[in-house]
Amino acid sequence: MFTVFTSVCLSDRFSTSRQTLMWIPDSFFSSLLSGRISTLRDETAAIFIDRDPTAFAPILNFLRTKELDLRGVNISVLRHEAEFYGITPLVRRLLLCEELDRSSCGSVLFHGYLPTPAIPARKSNPAVGASCSSSDERAGPSAGVEGFARVGPLPPVSFSASAGTEDGNKLGPPIDPRKVLIVAGHHNWIVAAYAHFVICYRIKESSGWQQVFSSPYLDWTIERIALNAKVVGGPHGDKDKMVAASSESSIILWSIQDGGSGNEIGVFSLGVPVDDLFFIGNQLVATSHTGKVGVWNAVTQHWQVQDVVPITSCDTAGSFLLLGCNNGSIYYIDMQKFPLRMKDNDLLVTELYHDPSNDSITALSVYLTPKTSVSGNWIEIAYGTSSGAVRVIVQHPETVGSGPQLFQTFTVHRSPVTKIMLSEKHLVSVCSDNNHVRTWTVTRFRGMISTQPGSTPLASFKILSLEETESHGSYCSGNDIGPFGERDDQQVFIQKVIPITNKLFVRLSSTGKRICEVQSVDGTTISCFMVRECEASSRMGSRPRRYLFTGHGNGTIQMWDLTTAMDTANRGEEYIGGPTEEELLQLLDQCDLSTSRCATPNISPAPSVLQHTRVRESCSSLQLQTQEPHVENQATYGAVRPYRESPLLARARRTESFNSCSQSAQLRVDCSTVLEQQQKLDLPWSLKRFKEHL
Repeated sequence: MFTVFTSVCLSDRFSTSRQTLMWIPDSFFSSLLSGRISTLRDETAAIFIDRDPTAFAPILNFLRTKELDLRGVNISVLRHEAEFYGITPLVRRLLLCEELDRSSCGSVLFHGYLPTPAIPARKSNPAVGASCSSSDERAGPSAGVEGFARVGPLPPVSFSASAGTEDGNKLGPPIDPRKVLIVAGHHNWIVAAYAHFVICYRIKESSGWQQVFSSPYLDWTIERIALNAKVVGGPHGDKDKMVAASSESSIILWSIQDGGSGNEIGVFSLGVPVDDLFFIGNQLVATSHTGKVGVWNAVTQHWQVQDVVPITSCDTAGSFLLLGCNNGSIYYIDMQKFPLRMKDNDLLVTELYHDPSNDSITALSVYLTPKTSVSGNWIEIAYGTSSGAVRVIVQHPETVGSGPQLFQTFTVHRSPVTKIMLSEKHLVSVCSDNNHVRTWTVTRFRGMISTQPGSTPLASFKILSLEETESHGSYCSGNDIGPFGERDDQQVFIQKVIPITNKLFVRLSSTGKRICEVQSVDGTTISCFMVRECEASSRMGSRPRRYLFTGHGNGTIQMWDLTTAMDTANRGEEYIGGPTEEELLQLLDQCDLSTSRCATPNISPAPSVLQHTRVRESCSSLQLQTQEPHVENQATYGAVRPYRESPLLARARRTESFNSCSQSAQLRVDCSTVLEQQQKLDLPWSLKRFKEHL
């Protein structure tokens, strides 16, 4: 008898026989008892194993009886321990249990799969143009094109010299050119940014998602992207689409026609690193924390850069751009009135409100109430500050000339507010303390926020999301937690707990309740994500559907139906189908997945393995290993019926350490062992026939 004790508690001692521990070849125990692994023993000669005793007990019972009881056992932990000990038959059974709810076709929420696109050919030009930093900040659309988009060959992961950088040879971290860095969307279009090119897709009800545009290969690494799929009054008519990409201080802009052809509009320089890139109507806007705003107008074809105080947040409301700055002021620019709202060829930046505590405005959210004769031009703005305060200001229709009035203040955060969202029913704020979220309900009267009874606390939770220590410039843009959704609907956070993962959690922004979790169907790492509503159907009465788009390390894009997930969560349905883990293990008792052909782990077989079917199963598995034909008959049908391995089991077989010679030798030894036991136990003569068959 051998005694084994574990590291958690010295009192966790297990006694068993040598045959029980060694019946699986090349396992941890066979190596341990054969001397290939050094052992640590106590004063009683018991072997010490530095593992969890809770998981060791069911593994030892499996070695004894070939049966497994899952009560109170975490399957994932148990499989990890079984892999450590090299108990391959148990690992296979547990893998099947874990695969019950997995499929290469995803769950009911899986909506689509876009394969990895072809990387555009890289164009080399021996003549290296001037750096784009030398271009005039106020130049027209052609300025900087020769100096930026057509530079000579550079290392794939390098940044070209740009304005605002002290070192023109600055290198970023290496980035896989196939990995999706950012996914953005607008209407029924999405754009995926890779390290050196962008791909645009469009959805139609009849044809689904189709690729419509691929940019040329760029010699710099993309950090921000923006898409406008509904341009009004563009240079090529109303059917233009525009997509922009930026790196450091430089921005390149393309127009895309309905046929999918694209033209480069121009390359522009903000002069400083671009922090945000987006469209307001047909204007492309770029902002930087250093205090610069760049605007390109589709009608005038003019690129304008304006100096402002350092910008700490921004938001849009209709044609307005609102800027929260570090001096405690909120400024706005009316994009609709260009070039009327310009003074001395500069953008007209107007102060809207100043924080009473002079704190930096670190988060902004504007809610435009529905335009009715009752509410008029009622505007609500929620903002967060560097001190953690959350304030709500409102612009009354009758006080348009006097500016917004302070409505409510919350001081529940002790860290700077990083995100804020004011919607029809909720006020949601996030601070920098590991994405701590506070939510309030919002009371409205005729669409306007009301103090009767006012905003009341609803929930407090965290969206823990760890970031890469040396992330590339686009990581924060592609992995934004949200909240996502329309202001008049329920919004969601997307939680990516660790940087290298294939699983995301979707949670309600108002309560933190988990709506669903999604896992990549091909097991690849999720590198970025985005939530959009798409109107795939033009039929009357059809509503837009909300989708989660995930970009992956292998270049694919996967789509998930969040509308279905939210409907299911609201109904409180729990769908259970197929066998549970316990039921599956009972079914697997009728199918031997083991590579070892011993009928029992011990010389003295347990009563449970004396059944005729068990011995026939072992022989059946033997036959499958030798890959010889087998003739079924009615008496043994079901017990010895051959099975075809799934790819999962085939993968598990490949992980074993046996070579072909040892497998052949083991087969002969196991067969003789089975037949010897058959003679001792005087089991049915079908085994003797089986021997003749072999």
